Amino acid sequence: MSEHQSSQTKSCTFITEKNEKLKLTKDSIAQFGNLEILAKQVVEGFITGLHKSPFHGFSVEFAEHRLYNKGESTKHIDWKLFARTDKLFVKRYEEETNLRCQFMMDVSSSMHFPKDDSKLNKLEFSTFAVASLIELLKKQRDAIGLSLFSNEFKLETPAKTNQAHQRYIYSELEKLLKKEHQLEGEPTQIVDAIHHFAEKIHKRSLVFIFSDMLDGDLMNNEEAFSALQHLRHKKHEVVLFHVLDKAKEVELDFENRPHIFVDMESGEEVKLNPSQVRDEYKTKQDRYQAKLKLKCGQYQIDYVPTNIEEGVYPVLLQYLIKRGKLT
Repeated sequence: MSEHQSSQTKSCTFITEKNEKLKLTKDSIAQFGNLEILAKQVVEGFITGLHKSPFHGFSVEFAEHRLYNKGESTKHIDWKLFARTDKLFVKRYEEETNLRCQFMMDVSSSMHFPKDDSKLNKLEFSTFAVASLIELLKKQRDAIGLSLFSNEFKLETPAKTNQAHQRYIYSELEKLLKKEHQLEGEPTQIVDAIHHFAEKIHKRSLVFIFSDMLDGDLMNNEEAFSALQHLRHKKHEVVLFHVLDKAKEVELDFENRPHIFVDMESGEEVKLNPSQVRDEYKTKQDRYQAKLKLKCGQYQIDYVPTNIEEGVYPVLLQYLIKRGKLT
């Protein structure tokens, strides 16, 4: 492992261990008034954690600045940032930093798992993560677009930078947190969604996909991988956040007694004791994730297994790592 990779790992560990001082819950929006204010609080905590972490390479300032190169003019050195970090940074000009970013969010019924009033489900987690990412993007004046899909597109917006557009996106995200929008029986058709998106978005963009990737039996379906390849063929940079409740969906961590499991998209039920199928289930899950990771690697797509129990900080860090590679 290189020194740079090691520092990334240390930072991820640091941030995950500290996690958000602000604990995201279903009542968070009621506490802070709206999603935008809440996202600001999350990002402020994240930035504080980065400044204290051993990760030397990325922070919000690093996205707006670059390291000072010995011998160049000192005219644009940010001395206030030097006082805080003890490192020399030069402010980037706006044309150096702007990106066009598109979010694709899976809002199908399976994203409403787990149904637990005490913690966030996958859709709520993804909504908070996207809102927090938008706060980071706003700091760089990046253009932001949002697309919501299940078995069809619920929303498609172009990437824009103006405040009215940003407020509109926040309002659409807030709707996802309301119970009337948490419908059952809506399947995931991520293959069609990605192909449609790849054809529609003509300007090269950084694309973030948030999905549990539960679209039928993808283990035996090359179509999903072909769709992801289509995005890369269109020259988009892609980060796939594979959103899961690791304990329940990967480890099958349920009590050792019979349970009735219900498919949230089809309504199909099956009664079984998790302990009887756990080993086989985990083997298949691990095999699927390994295949997905391999295919993404082949297409130069960043594959990020995302456990909703770990909070949104690892998601924000992944964005900064990706941005650092692009600017």
